[in-house]
Amino acid sequence: MPKRQKQNSDHVHRHNTPTVDNEAIAKHLEALLTPAVFAQQKYYKQLGCRDRILNLSLMVAAVLTLLWRQVPGVQELNRLLAREGFLWCQVTKVAQQSLSERFLVFPSELFERVFKDLLPKLQFNWQKRLRRPLPDSVKLALCNFERIWIADGSTLEALFRKLKSLEDIKTGQLAGKICTVIDLVTRLPVEVWFHTNPAASDTNFESALLNLVTESTLILLDRGFYHFQFLQQLINQKVHFITRLKAKASIKYLKIFSYDHSLKDRLIQLGTGRGGAPVLTLRLIEMKVGKTSYSYITSVLEPKILPPYVVADLYRRRWRVEEAFYTVKRLLGLSYLWTGSINGIKLQIWATWLFYSVLVDLGDAVADELSLPFDRISLEMIFRGLYHFSVANDKGKADDPIKYFAARENQDLGVVKYLRKPVSKMDLSPFPAPS
Repeated sequence: MPKRQKQNSDHVHRHNTPTVDNEAIAKHLEALLTPAVFAQQKYYKQLGCRDRILNLSLMVAAVLTLLWRQVPGVQELNRLLAREGFLWCQVTKVAQQSLSERFLVFPSELFERVFKDLLPKLQFNWQKRLRRPLPDSVKLALCNFERIWIADGSTLEALFRKLKSLEDIKTGQLAGKICTVIDLVTRLPVEVWFHTNPAASDTNFESALLNLVTESTLILLDRGFYHFQFLQQLINQKVHFITRLKAKASIKYLKIFSYDHSLKDRLIQLGTGRGGAPVLTLRLIEMKVGKTSYSYITSVLEPKILPPYVVADLYRRRWRVEEAFYTVKRLLGLSYLWTGSINGIKLQIWATWLFYSVLVDLGDAVADELSLPFDRISLEMIFRGLYHFSVANDKGKADDPIKYFAARENQDLGVVKYLRKPVSKMDLSPFPAPS
């Protein structure tokens, strides 16, 4: 029997109709985004763009509508624009070809600027919310660091949907690679970079990352950034890091902080110095959980600043960037590319991260309303629950999405994640007693 061809889960059959419109959600998006859109009008004109029908304001509204209403394509989007308008845009009739071509050539950097203009507003919103608790490890780390960031790269999926003008692109060609920096505390993106080569190593983003980070930053790194020269440059800039130790590393032990069968915390020298590579002085924390062993290295040399169990818990939270990639690629459709042009791909990247940031802000507001840690809130179920809020709002049963998702009677929507096991209290001691 012939083997069944493996299906790409990113390319599964999509629905054919958009979700219902909702005035309350539209007003929320308008209040957040119109100031950032209008702030770019001057730059829009500097690029030589005419203030025609398909201008910056309409294009931002169009792309956000594609995302939050899950419009299956530009053709259906054009029908919506001609019959009901969307967000802050009135009913407008334009040719289908004009709208499709506009997605190919509209300057993607305008979406990047709108995205970066919006982030300070969302960070301010985060600072006003005081009821949702932070994890103990994060609170302790913030006593010594101004910010905790996560950096990681992700390859974009193969080009799947292409306009006719781009049908000559090779089937299965990957669209490129993105590297994203996420703030662990706020869960908001800090920076996003795009590389046209899908096989590009994470090390291609090292220079940009070094220009971004500042003193008093703690950054959690995937092993794709395991490069001694880069790690030394971070230390020179007074930026600290936590990452995983690679196998067969050359280690010289200098000092013992804690040592028993389940936890070893030691000061080490890492590397041989061959080829001009620096020899790093770091801390190595080795832990055994059941039958599994974990090894972490950090440039924070004092256990009193970052105790060993705090180091392990913080690195475990590096998975938040993987959750962000899952959300933008699978839930918000970044793996289902609208076009194969580089400009079109960049436009979709910035627009998707823009909407992701709005979704994070909504999730954080729900967490604050419930006085729960943000980790307990499912962004996926909030996104899927927007349909139920729209129906309730149309019937006059709800007017605020935050209060709707926080209401006891709506907990069956799955917005609050179930705890699989009780949360045990973390040992915050710099020198834990032997177990």
